[in-house]
Amino acid sequence: MNNPEPIKKHRFKMPSAFTILFGIIIFIAVMTWVIPAGTYNTTADGTLISGTYHTVASHTQGLWDVLMAPIIGMIGNKATTGAIEISIFILVIGGFLGVVNKTGALDDGIRAIVHRYTGHEKRLIIILMILFSAGGSTYGMGEETMAFFPLLIPIMMGVGYDSLVAVGIILLSTRVGDLASTVNPFATGVASGIIKISPGVGLFSRVILLVIVTAMAIWFVIHYAEKVKKDPTKSLVYNQRQEDMKRFSVEDRTSAAQPLSKSQKHVLWLFCLTFVIMIVGLIPWTSINKSWTFFNTFNGWITSNAFLGTVLGKDIVPLGNWYFNEITLLFLLMSIVIMFVSHMKEADFISAFMNGMAELLNVAIIVAVARGIQAIMNSGMITGTILHWGESGLSGLPKPVFAILAFAFFCVLSLLIPSSSGLAAATMGIMGSLAAFSHVDGSVMVSAFQAASGLITAITPTSAILMGALALSHVSLAVWWKWTSKLIISLFAVTCGFLAIVAVM
Repeated sequence: MNNPEPIKKHRFKMPSAFTILFGIIIFIAVMTWVIPAGTYNTTADGTLISGTYHTVASHTQGLWDVLMAPIIGMIGNKATTGAIEISIFILVIGGFLGVVNKTGALDDGIRAIVHRYTGHEKRLIIILMILFSAGGSTYGMGEETMAFFPLLIPIMMGVGYDSLVAVGIILLSTRVGDLASTVNPFATGVASGIIKISPGVGLFSRVILLVIVTAMAIWFVIHYAEKVKKDPTKSLVYNQRQEDMKRFSVEDRTSAAQPLSKSQKHVLWLFCLTFVIMIVGLIPWTSINKSWTFFNTFNGWITSNAFLGTVLGKDIVPLGNWYFNEITLLFLLMSIVIMFVSHMKEADFISAFMNGMAELLNVAIIVAVARGIQAIMNSGMITGTILHWGESGLSGLPKPVFAILAFAFFCVLSLLIPSSSGLAAATMGIMGSLAAFSHVDGSVMVSAFQAASGLITAITPTSAILMGALALSHVSLAVWWKWTSKLIISLFAVTCGFLAIVAVM
């Protein structure tokens, strides 16, 4: 008698990022049939006016709208800003990395870093997380970090950690930095401007919060990293470790370090210089200090010079005022410079650049699909209704309770509007007025808003930052949620306590 074959157990497999995002788009479309359509009157600059909510004719979303959502998410329309500039930036980053990889300088440079920091891995994590947190706090560092994931993953795996550690170093630190934004123009600046207060109001308390949440994130990542190093089977991505080793060329990049050629050294200097220029270009220097106008003055001298202004162009944007268009141009330019420095043939350059872009194509498309969720909400005209529910429920509460519930309300809205500037534009006019009615300082509302935006973009599948990073790192959303859940809950609790205290100060 033959023994029966063992029954194969089919383990649940998390759907792809595209499936999850389309599922959310479909759910929001269904909600437009349930939630009444409504809107607010706005000022000339588009700020919503508190107390002016009114219902409008229903604009339910159907199959056409569901399929159109990611397209609008990419190119945009009157109601929704498209993700095309972010997607193109990601593609150009891929091309830049492709060119750098072609020279071999990056692989040899990573080997040198791994060997140098062997035995000092904790120090490396602390330094990197402080830097990324500062970037998130000062200028909203987010999508720009896409270039760092394929660089940091082989380094972390090479010293005995896993890909999650690398993702946590970049993603968690920028998110807690965003949570405790100090002078971030896209969060602190926009929100403060809407309720007509200085971005500097509440700065000292936010610096304290930044130190606390950054320390929490660093301890969380180091605790997990050391556990994985002692026992690799404790890694939440242990089942794909061998695949990750091959995927990110860990063994090749962490083998015995080879001496760098003169050309490779020049390429690495240019590689590092590119990121330094990007960071300097994105930090809002005049917002931090109005007298810091060096870059504006220098830019004016270049553009007004008869020769330089003609050769270089008169539309150059000064450092400190850059955004995605400018940093995309930077990476394209530096790719070309590296081609000449490394004496790369034109055909090899084009091939390396295009192959690098192809590597990040799925990430660029995910960003657009994620933006499609906001597009279908705006098209279905239910954003105003959700805001009105919050306006009705928060009026007349005690200061600490109002601050905490406002934070919770912002968290809910951040699930649907993951853009910090978009969320500020949609909500701060109303929430600022409600805060005034409850005698809560406007800076508390700014802190509640940006804390919610930073915290939720670390976990919501509507966040282009999160979904792009996970796709690039080949980490599933389920694994990410499992790993970060305790930290997110702790950060939520700490933020509630912080807001309750500053609300009564």
